[in-house]
Amino acid sequence: MFKIVKKEMLNPTICLLEIEAPFVARKAQPGQFIILRIDEKGERLPLTIGGYDREKGTVTIIFQLVGLTTQALAKMEVGDALLDFVGPLGKATELEGVKSACVIGGGLGTAIAYPVAKGFHDAGVETDVIVGFRNKDLVILEEEFKQACDNFYLMTDDGSYGEQGFTTAKEKQLLEAGKRYDVIIAIGPVPMMKFVVKTAQPYGVPCKVSLNPIMIDGTGMCGGCRVTVGGKMKFACVDGPEFDGYEVDFDELINRNNTYRDQERETEHSHMCRFDKLGQDLIK
Repeated sequence: MFKIVKKEMLNPTICLLEIEAPFVARKAQPGQFIILRIDEKGERLPLTIGGYDREKGTVTIIFQLVGLTTQALAKMEVGDALLDFVGPLGKATELEGVKSACVIGGGLGTAIAYPVAKGFHDAGVETDVIVGFRNKDLVILEEEFKQACDNFYLMTDDGSYGEQGFTTAKEKQLLEAGKRYDVIIAIGPVPMMKFVVKTAQPYGVPCKVSLNPIMIDGTGMCGGCRVTVGGKMKFACVDGPEFDGYEVDFDELINRNNTYRDQERETEHSHMCRFDKLGQDLIK
């Protein structure tokens, strides 16, 4: 069992949990992920590692309340325990040989971008960070990012905080001003990552993206997380999750990620917790 030692709601829809998992914490690296199950009937939920403390033996996960499992996970409290917490899985972010990097995160992707930015910064890499949110109320990890980079740029769609505009607007501004990076890493919604790559392309800057396809087992056996990269089939769980952004078939990825969207919405709409139903039956 893996005990929850800290819980924090970063905004109304994004939750942070710190989990006691010493063996995972011992080997975790930026860019990797875990797969958890709440109980024996729970689905396997892949989540990118948002941080780790080797001395405390804990791993941090940050997730958005978008489905039944994430909603159930957010209802757990400090002292509760998860049944399974497997990892670290996937390949870590490549830090070696990089002298200048730009990490771009959008929405919940900023939670994944943070350990990557911190990994670069701790390794002595000159690190710029661009994060984007729809509005001020959704901003997360601002102070943490400021301590994990050399230059921090915060964008909001509506201009309610930071600068108004998309992350790609700031990316283009920096590149046009002559900023050169050994690598740009984009983490966030697939359309955002697609356009981060398109923005970088005219400047010839290497660009990587962290992909989030449908995933089940996390070992490459199920094939659920397959993506097309450079015209070849890859598995995000074992070959990634980071890939060369110029080689990713983003349109195919968007279509595959939408496969179960209607079914998930219907399940969430029709679902009734057994305890809620029991309460209604007792009232009758």
